[in-house]
Amino acid sequence: MASNIDRFKSDLAALIKRGEKLQMAMQLECHGEAFKKAVKEQLKSKAEAYLKDLPSFSKEYQRWYTEAQAVIRQLIPDRLADFIRHYEKPKARKSISYESYRIEDYLQSLRVTRFGDEVVVDSKAAIPQFDQQVAILKAAEARFESSLMEIRQVLQADLFDSELQAAEHLAKFKFFRAAGALAGVVLEGHLAQVCSDHQITVAKKNPTISDFNELLKTNGVIDVPQWRFIQHLADLRNLCDHARKPDPTQEQIADLLTGVTKVIKTVF
Repeated sequence: MASNIDRFKSDLAALIKRGEKLQMAMQLECHGEAFKKAVKEQLKSKAEAYLKDLPSFSKEYQRWYTEAQAVIRQLIPDRLADFIRHYEKPKARKSISYESYRIEDYLQSLRVTRFGDEVVVDSKAAIPQFDQQVAILKAAEARFESSLMEIRQVLQADLFDSELQAAEHLAKFKFFRAAGALAGVVLEGHLAQVCSDHQITVAKKNPTISDFNELLKTNGVIDVPQWRFIQHLADLRNLCDHARKPDPTQEQIADLLTGVTKVIKTVF
């Protein structure tokens, strides 16, 4: 399952990249020498290779459109009609204007003039339509990432609940040190995930509960009372991780289990 998800993410990223290249190809087809000049000014010696690498919008668009449409239907079906609308000619269109020009018109090289040579609308009018399609596809990618995060959080919550139940079972049979150590693993894993969710950089190679706790406080994710509470739990966990006497008491392990349960339900 994980490999399929990774493959889909990779394919979606490649599809977006192709769309961005097609945006530049469209600019080239519409603006010609002016676009080439701008690229040469910006990319200097790399300009020729960049321009040569651009695809033909007219030849490549339909394939991109079909693939992107399938992705949007799957990830954000409520935006599918908008995506199609930017391509298809309006059925009730009575005249062709900048507002009603579509990508379908562009592919047919439709150009409207009056008085012989005055341009009313031409292919340039399709540029914002395609820009919107690429933006919708990027929104689908964002929705996909958000869904993955939700799935990961649900699975991790189930795993933590299961491990805490195992710790409670150990405590019930008076294996207090083992119960506390397992509860500490849950707490450490949860704090690591919270740091990741908030994009907090963890410099240490093997960070501890105290390290994660300090980072969360420094970055404003938790307040001082929460920090003190988690530090107290870290101290209780340390009693279980080191072979020292006396062993942690039943009351201390009960406090640790209750505290870890509270943290994973309240610190996000």
